[in-house]
Amino acid sequence: MKIVIAGDWHSDLHEEPAEQALRQLGHETVRFPWHGYFKPAGALAALRPIYRAQDKYLFGPQVRRLNADLADCVRNSVPHALLVYRGSHIYAETLRQCRRASPHTLLVGYNNDDPFSPLYPRWQWRHFVAAIREYDLMLAYRPHNVAEFRAAGARRVELLRSWYVPERNRPVELSEDERARYACDVIFAGHYEEDGRLEYLEAVVRNGWKLRLFGHGYGWHPALRKSDSLRPFMPVRTVWGADYNKALCGARIALCFLSRLNRDTYTRRSFEIPASGAMMLAAYSDDHAALFHAGEEADFFRSPQELVGKLARYLGDEALRARVAAAGRRRVLADGHDVVSRMRRLVEWIGELREERRAA
Repeated sequence: MKIVIAGDWHSDLHEEPAEQALRQLGHETVRFPWHGYFKPAGALAALRPIYRAQDKYLFGPQVRRLNADLADCVRNSVPHALLVYRGSHIYAETLRQCRRASPHTLLVGYNNDDPFSPLYPRWQWRHFVAAIREYDLMLAYRPHNVAEFRAAGARRVELLRSWYVPERNRPVELSEDERARYACDVIFAGHYEEDGRLEYLEAVVRNGWKLRLFGHGYGWHPALRKSDSLRPFMPVRTVWGADYNKALCGARIALCFLSRLNRDTYTRRSFEIPASGAMMLAAYSDDHAALFHAGEEADFFRSPQELVGKLARYLGDEALRARVAAAGRRRVLADGHDVVSRMRRLVEWIGELREERRAA
């Protein structure tokens, strides 16, 4: 099967592992990355602020150009499917052009963010929401998005959760130098949101546990400057790839918060943390509790006080902590939360739609 994958592709966290998994499954892929449309070079470098504004506000000649080029890509490659990853920039008319140019190509949309969250400005997802009806298959990241996509006119909706990448998220032995950088009682590696996570991290530090904090400094630093106990953690830096995995492996317990902006009930870290062999202590949700048995494969907190109590329990009982961590890893492996399993399911859905078309 030939599949065009279109997306921003500014990092290797999203489109990249999906493409590699599809190739591993024996399918041909064609990349259509659009982040380069907004990175002028040479004589045009002085126009970078204008290009960034087009990228952010989803308007202008560069957005029109990438849409025209995507339609040309589908016309020229005639794929079995077009997978648009987080299609914030893609017009509904572009998808109609793709359908006219290659009638047998199935149009598939996926979005790891929540386009229906009331906390986003409406303009941010205007093109995406307007195009929902044009996709043959819309993939929902969260369970509650399934009904919302259907209400928005989606033809077919399936739940496709995020994933871990087995080659990246796995237990590894750290060198002495790596242990000096990453060993700790508690880690949080992720972005800052104004959702109370600062209070949780302050509680960790106040109780004397060794905390390591990683993430984007531009989000964390304004918040940390207001916290006497967390200000010493500046500057906060990001960890990617192998370093991210080593940071998880160096921690006795890894925290997992849920984005209020995206109304998350789980997140990518819900699978990456157990896959790495670390014990996960996560914000409670019914969804999380359905994915992992509390106290056996992971554990959950609903308040800073409950977090402190759970940390005291597991950090004070190494055998229990190790047992829960090992069971959490067995759970994500057994339940197929890896990227290859996710892409295999996607290919099955595409196959079902192709059969339905042939039958019709």
